Amino acid sequence: MKQSQWIGLHIPYNDVMAETGPPRKPRTTILADLRHRIAELPHVPGVYLLKDAKGIVLYIGKAKDLRSRVSSYFQPGANLASNRGPDIERMVRTLVTDIDVLECDSEVDALLRENRLIKDIQPRFNDRQKDGKTFPYLQITTDEQFPRVSISRQPKPRGAKLYGPFIHAYDLRQALPLMQRVFKFRTCKLDLDPGEDDKRRYFRPCILASIKQCTAPCDGRVSREDYAEQIKRLKQFLDSKGMVLRRELRAKMEQAAGDLNFERAAEYRDELRALENLQKRGLADEHVQPEVFYVDPAEGLERLGGLLDLEATPRTIEGIDIAHLQGKESCGSLVMFIDGKPFKNGYRRYKIKTVDGNDDFASIREVVWRRYKLAGMNAEIFPEIILIDGGKGQLAAAWSAFEGLEFRPPLLASLAKTDELIFVHGRDEPIKLKRNDPALRVLQSVRDEAHRFAQHYHHILRRKATLEK
Repeated sequence: MKQSQWIGLHIPYNDVMAETGPPRKPRTTILADLRHRIAELPHVPGVYLLKDAKGIVLYIGKAKDLRSRVSSYFQPGANLASNRGPDIERMVRTLVTDIDVLECDSEVDALLRENRLIKDIQPRFNDRQKDGKTFPYLQITTDEQFPRVSISRQPKPRGAKLYGPFIHAYDLRQALPLMQRVFKFRTCKLDLDPGEDDKRRYFRPCILASIKQCTAPCDGRVSREDYAEQIKRLKQFLDSKGMVLRRELRAKMEQAAGDLNFERAAEYRDELRALENLQKRGLADEHVQPEVFYVDPAEGLERLGGLLDLEATPRTIEGIDIAHLQGKESCGSLVMFIDGKPFKNGYRRYKIKTVDGNDDFASIREVVWRRYKLAGMNAEIFPEIILIDGGKGQLAAAWSAFEGLEFRPPLLASLAKTDELIFVHGRDEPIKLKRNDPALRVLQSVRDEAHRFAQHYHHILRRKATLEK
């Protein structure tokens, strides 16, 4: 899945609103400027954020075609009052002066990102999706001798392989019996004790065994090895997007239609459609839903303090990342977390000034030096942990920024994406934690937010450079 892209369409605040006094530009001029800039948006799926003159997000929406969708709000003849409601009409007519756009690689990606942003930002004019409702997942247990498959909006935090989130529970419920017909996995909640294999032979299985949609491990009809092979093939099917099975169904549908068996062809068509709808899903890692996989920040920070041998539980962490495209429009980001939660007033962004071309290490050194030289002069305070997005090389580059200064930083660490290894300056070996470890989850939150913020600024710079050509 390609990286989503932020594009900023911004009318500078100073051109819209004086520090004291009414707007310098008439509202009609502001809307005309927005229409001109919207005309340069791409025809791709994405998410758009409508903002006021102070940069406050008023409304978030998704689009199959960004240019068409966003322009529909600002057409002179648009009847927003009847189509979108009087509140949206008033918002566009009187408040919107700024638009941010996030390009996505599909409509599904756009819908999931829209949902996440609305829950995080809670825009004033978004009435729906502010609640804690989550998307469904398909989960395959990994902590049982005979794994079971189920659909859940609250999946297990550990002991399960997750697929999704899916955007429609109906599509997922339709596809599950079709997959079960092929792979014959169990969906029951029975606790199959591996020590009672002999006793299970007298157990009477449910009807799914009789209609050959389950191999019935509940009464010992299938060995653990053979059942494990079934689950392996199911995972391969889901990972490969089911191309082979879909081709088989399409061939059977065409054959049935050729034999004039239209009823059977229609059944194959419905099955094919259900399997194709399985692809309307996101990635559990990329489209994470914190309300589903919640980790108590206090627990994570306490665990982190013990792992890093700190005298007390840390409260402040700052994360740093670099973004560029083949060395162009390079920039850096700094995000601040206090007590495990983002503190937006502490965010900083840096346009790289001293580095030419693609040199992440030198860029990290510049950002670290520019940020923490002020802390060394007592102009600002140090966080308790500085986290760099990257591995040992990025960590060494960050440390080198302090060589020309008369002070040393607090604990300096980096988090590599590939294996999620934690490198700490002064330690020879990295720290390897389980994926669901609360300490790792806290660091991942900081790292991922620094990455998002860096990408956001980078795409604004790219868009500005494109418009100036």
